[in-house]
Amino acid sequence: MSLPGSSARRAAWRFGLRSEAVAVWFLRFKGYQILARRFASPVGEIDIVAHRFKLLAFVEVKARRSKDLDLSAISDRQMRRIGRAAAAFVQARPAFADHDLRFDAVLVGRGSWPRHCLDIWRPEPD
Repeated sequence: MSLPGSSARRAAWRFGLRSEAVAVWFLRFKGYQILARRFASPVGEIDIVAHRFKLLAFVEVKARRSKDLDLSAISDRQMRRIGRAAAAFVQARPAFADHDLRFDAVLVGRGSWPRHCLDIWRPEPD
């Protein structure tokens, strides 16, 4: 994978990767097993797929350089793509078909603890 063009874009890309790593460790600390990072399918991508008991959490990570974080950074279009990718993930792994599915977000801001937002949306049936 090549890095994006400008130095500002490269710095933002690295910041995003570090934020995803912070989110992974934060979820592990909360007792989740990480099944996938950056899961990609032809229909969408999921930042983190985490598992705990009979729950499968599909997690979008949003990083900001400030402490001002909110869920409005996740667009309806992103939610639809994540929902389709989640269906592809479960279809490819039938062992998880009987698990409850949840769509979460982890908000990572510089100088603050990550914020785990539970069950932030439900995909609409296609």
